[in-house]
Amino acid sequence: MSKTFTRRDMLRTTAAGALVSAPFIGNAQAQAGTTWKVQSVWDAGTTGYRLFEAWCNGFKEKSGGELTVQPFPAKAVAADNNSLFDAVRSGVLQGMNPFTLYWAGKIPATVFLSSYPMGPDQPAQWDTMYYGLGMLEMAREIYAKQGLYFVGPIHHDANIIHSKVPIRSVDDLKGKKIRLPGGMVAEVFQAFGCSTVALPGSDIFPALEKGTIDAADYVGPAVNYDLGFHQVTKYILFGPPGTMSVYQPVDVMDLTVNMGAWRRLSPKMQQFVEDQVRTYSVKHFVEIQKANMVAMTKFREAGCEVSRMGPDDIAKFRKAAIPIWFNWAKKDPDAARVFKLQLEYMKNDLLGYVTDEDLKGHSI
Repeated sequence: MSKTFTRRDMLRTTAAGALVSAPFIGNAQAQAGTTWKVQSVWDAGTTGYRLFEAWCNGFKEKSGGELTVQPFPAKAVAADNNSLFDAVRSGVLQGMNPFTLYWAGKIPATVFLSSYPMGPDQPAQWDTMYYGLGMLEMAREIYAKQGLYFVGPIHHDANIIHSKVPIRSVDDLKGKKIRLPGGMVAEVFQAFGCSTVALPGSDIFPALEKGTIDAADYVGPAVNYDLGFHQVTKYILFGPPGTMSVYQPVDVMDLTVNMGAWRRLSPKMQQFVEDQVRTYSVKHFVEIQKANMVAMTKFREAGCEVSRMGPDDIAKFRKAAIPIWFNWAKKDPDAARVFKLQLEYMKNDLLGYVTDEDLKGHSI
């Protein structure tokens, strides 16, 4: 016998559908929604910022209106990296999407929360350390001391060097002035006789154009082409085949938010944000790699010359890097704790990146 579809049935069906499409709205407070202002270090108009902006703009719909994320490019609210850190800590911004190692001067352990010279060099290795070996929990404990919540890492790319003059090996670094992010990376390069300067991405082009620097390290081909580096440099330096970089092979970004803003989210919404970061990390990385392939063709068409480091360069980098690893690990207990985790991983036969002989004479 057929059943008449009543108005009550229709309302029941509609309500069920609403619950499926908007799982996080369950009360008046959720319906009112929360808005986060989040600033990235990506410059407006670059491949990186377009991906970041699209991701942020999807939060409102995916959360059923419970969380809206308003994206901002570099310098839009906070004028530089120091003010970005302080803006999030004070609550002027609710979050930031920085390169994790930018805070080496404030939080020494951050040099080990993103890749460093001759350390773990594959994205999967960093995911293993963060999500499998306990490094995420360490990062959150360290950031909590600053009133911040480290939501999770976001894979970006490797870093490469663009130069106005030929740099084809580490020996060619001597006497050059190079833009580098500071911290451990800068110290390793200084060991090869070059001077280093820290500049935000948007300041690199004019510095190269004016000749105040000879070369610049900055992210990967896609974003660097967006920034016009092909117009002011002719040479590009990569690592060995299959490795874009030996000094920052997995340049990790992250989403970090104000602790108060984080605690005001429901536990379900907190889990939602963490899940979104893990998903976005994969998308961000893959989309940038895809764009890198297109960009390298454009660099070649612009007349840029690509060089790669050889085995001798790698040996020299390793010799220079290992003492600097330990110097940074000694800067504070948190840095030591994170580095010990990584050292055990690198020494394990699974990787075999370092041996006791390599580490002879060094201790934390």
